[in-house]
Amino acid sequence: MKSIEQIAAELQGYDPQAISAERVNHFLARLVEPITATEGLGVFDALGRVLAQDVVSPISVPPHDNSAMDGFAFDSRQLRPGEPLGLRVAGTAFAGKAWAGSVGPGECLKIMTGAIMPNGLDTVVPLEFVKTEGERIVVPPNVVGPGDNRRLLGEDLMAGEAALRQGQVLGPAALGLLASLGLPTVKVFRRVKVAYFSTGDEILSLGETPREGAVYDSNRYTVFGLLTRLGAQVIDMGVVRDEPAELEAAFRTAALQADAIITSGGVSMGEADHTKAMMKQLGDVAFWRIAMRPGRPMAVGRIDEAGKSAVLFGLPGNPVAVMVTFLAFVRPALQRLMGASASEPVLLQARSGEALRKKPGRTEYQRGIVTRTPDGALSVRTTGNQGSGVLSSMVEANGLIVLHHGQGNVAVGDTVDVMMFDGAI
Repeated sequence: MKSIEQIAAELQGYDPQAISAERVNHFLARLVEPITATEGLGVFDALGRVLAQDVVSPISVPPHDNSAMDGFAFDSRQLRPGEPLGLRVAGTAFAGKAWAGSVGPGECLKIMTGAIMPNGLDTVVPLEFVKTEGERIVVPPNVVGPGDNRRLLGEDLMAGEAALRQGQVLGPAALGLLASLGLPTVKVFRRVKVAYFSTGDEILSLGETPREGAVYDSNRYTVFGLLTRLGAQVIDMGVVRDEPAELEAAFRTAALQADAIITSGGVSMGEADHTKAMMKQLGDVAFWRIAMRPGRPMAVGRIDEAGKSAVLFGLPGNPVAVMVTFLAFVRPALQRLMGASASEPVLLQARSGEALRKKPGRTEYQRGIVTRTPDGALSVRTTGNQGSGVLSSMVEANGLIVLHHGQGNVAVGDTVDVMMFDGAI
């Protein structure tokens, strides 16, 4: 396990007092080591979990050539360009069992969707395309070609092929695929355990009586939602007062119980509290001033307790900054911790509906509302006030406008990148 100092030495130009957003993720990719513990789960319980090993298909899917629709199966060698084809119906094949008869020259087989294609038949003409004349049908010229409407054995998967790869997050389609292979259980990495708490004497928990100078804690509930969406096992440790003994107990308890610890507040430069001192005392921690807006201050590292180590993310106290730093940095780091395959977030491109002021030399994440214009293009505008305490703007927004480190002012109509919220918050 590499120390903070060793990781920093690997990053060219690393400066904790002016670290770029891009370098933050490079640093975290070296700091976070995936968990290795696994468990077996039934398919119904595996949604959102991370696959711990490749799933090799025990069967071919489909297991035989079959019809892709209701129609008539026949040998396409009988087709003649520009000519109709008359055929006698020899019988009917239903899904679920093989047809026991035979089909000779000049004959066809009425067939249902999913039914096995008998040997010698390679094409299906849909029911609605043919003309029926008693026990005969007429296939009009040029409505089908050889091999049309036939699903081939193993067209989806061949036996022995990898159906799903280690590190894949199991979504609804993956659950269906597992079931289609006849697999009732799957091996996944255990859930990541994340402990989180807010710090500060001015923070009120829900139910406490309001007092002058105090504010109700929103960050814990936001972080809870973000972690739950991610599939983590969450450990809510409440609000911890700015007292050394309470902070020490909270960090030690969190490190014993969790794989990662998230705090909000207490990491800004010059703050008169004990959070930073306790982080340093109990672990290997770096304090950053990130070249970004919002969310400049952040702490990362590890907290050690009784031979166990937990990754630490010390986030700013402002509500919007908490969400932005989580989405930009903590979420991808936790996905790595979960054992999920690394993937860059997909950024959509949209035309800016307004001029945006931006200084080169920092990454800015502005709350945006993405809509579609009459010409089909994506357009985005900000939610207005971009203050880091305006939490209502995150509710109004459906994505973050990402203005990159070297980018300057944006004019109306310029293309910008957008990180969409769907599935994340």
